[in-house]
Amino acid sequence: MTEKTGSYKDLLVWEQAMDLAVAVYGATKSWPKEELYGLTSQVRRSATSVPANIAEGYGREIRGSYLQFLRIAQGSLKELETQLLIAERIGIAPKATSGPLLASTESVGKLLRLLIRKLAAE
Repeated sequence: MTEKTGSYKDLLVWEQAMDLAVAVYGATKSWPKEELYGLTSQVRRSATSVPANIAEGYGREIRGSYLQFLRIAQGSLKELETQLLIAERIGIAPKATSGPLLASTESVGKLLRLLIRKLAAE
């Protein structure tokens, strides 16, 4: 989309979102088996949705579509944050596990906002 980036894979926000998704999968392996089709599945889907939407938007090659998919990624990120907080509150995700994940969501969120602002201003 931008002249300095050859691929969505070169975007720091995509790299961090991928790392977050992998970390979420690792963290949720120890969650109760009865949550596998509940909160575990929702957390994993929202986590994987973030880098997937960044990539899909990039692939559209139209700024408006790209921005739309980046905003969808933001929504998935907020969904992930909320689900992690719920998991904390109901006792399946200790703060020692969810804390670093929530910090990563904050970092990815900042990068997404910066990219959105940059693209919207061009």
